[in-house]
Amino acid sequence: MEFISPTVIIILGCVAVLLFLQWKNLRRPPCISGWIPWIGAGFEFGKTPLEFIEKARIKYGPVFTVIVMGTRMTFVTEEEGINVFLKSKEVNFELAVQNPIYRTASIAKNIFLKLHEKLYITVKGKMGTLNLYKFTGQLTEELQEQLQNLGTHGTTDLNKFMRHLLYPVTVNILFKKGLFPSDERKIREFHQHFQAYDEGFEYGSQLPECLLRNWSKSKKWLLELFKKNIPDIKTYKSAKDNSLTVMQAVLDLLEMEANEQKSPNYGLLLLWASLSNTVPNYTVPSGDLLMLSPFWLHRNPKYFPEPDLFKPERWKKANLEKHAFLDCFMAFGSGKYQCPGRWLALLEIQICIILIFYYYDCSLLDPLPKQSSLHLVGVQQPEGRCRIQFKQRK
Repeated sequence: MEFISPTVIIILGCVAVLLFLQWKNLRRPPCISGWIPWIGAGFEFGKTPLEFIEKARIKYGPVFTVIVMGTRMTFVTEEEGINVFLKSKEVNFELAVQNPIYRTASIAKNIFLKLHEKLYITVKGKMGTLNLYKFTGQLTEELQEQLQNLGTHGTTDLNKFMRHLLYPVTVNILFKKGLFPSDERKIREFHQHFQAYDEGFEYGSQLPECLLRNWSKSKKWLLELFKKNIPDIKTYKSAKDNSLTVMQAVLDLLEMEANEQKSPNYGLLLLWASLSNTVPNYTVPSGDLLMLSPFWLHRNPKYFPEPDLFKPERWKKANLEKHAFLDCFMAFGSGKYQCPGRWLALLEIQICIILIFYYYDCSLLDPLPKQSSLHLVGVQQPEGRCRIQFKQRK
């Protein structure tokens, strides 16, 4: 009888393991890992993430993984993968966002997981289609008030124009009338800190605060703003009716759940959100952060022919009466946790555009710029300036 030596057995075992791992890796998406441990492709990705995604899609195909700051982010860019992203029971949205929520709003993971479902239902109910009529009058009044501050004519950057018009309206409606400052110096201070927080949100969601001094400073300023105003928000009563604002409904739930101490933190989340799931042929490893890019998706001619042209007729295929957008339209997300305030946002946009053109003649002074490729989330910025001239109608 012949015996196989232990050395041969070990070698064969190692070969088997290597072959198994190779086979397993072949079923995984292509991975862009960079050459620096932990950082991975972080530097290249962080410069212009949207351009990075487009180049990676062309080179590696519709599904690929990027390692950034110790996190594996797997992007899906085709319809089949998107459907899985939104519907798969193997994908957990709450677990995916708990770390970014902790870093950006200092809400402990156990508190977030406990309250997320209840808070989502509460906010969705307050801003759902059945309650939109309650916002119409206040939206119109708030917008008219802001438009009156513009004067009879002027020239300004379009991005700045919309920020200064919509920020006060949104804050006063969601939290309480008068929360947005009226003093010019304090208005500038608010814009400065919110813009710093918004533009650094992606970095803040991944990196320790000690590495982001300016972003951390703005985060603390905004948290302090809410900490000072929570008592007034609680006791605020509308002059027209006794209905609760969205933030008041959130505060009631937090108080019931004995997490009132986190009120400013949830206020910060609501502020940022209001002003800004297995894939075919691949096995996505457990623990990967699954990612979509609405920016890229909305510019894919496969789903939106001639995506850079203004073609309102494309919306004929949507069925907004049944609350159905176009396929692959992801401006408000989709699936179980799509944006609970999407209908209020659309109402605000519609009323805003109507009132601007009702009161003013407007004309562009610069060619319409492309959108910046610097941010995956948050308020998208134009790549260059875009000035408008406005003149009050007679």
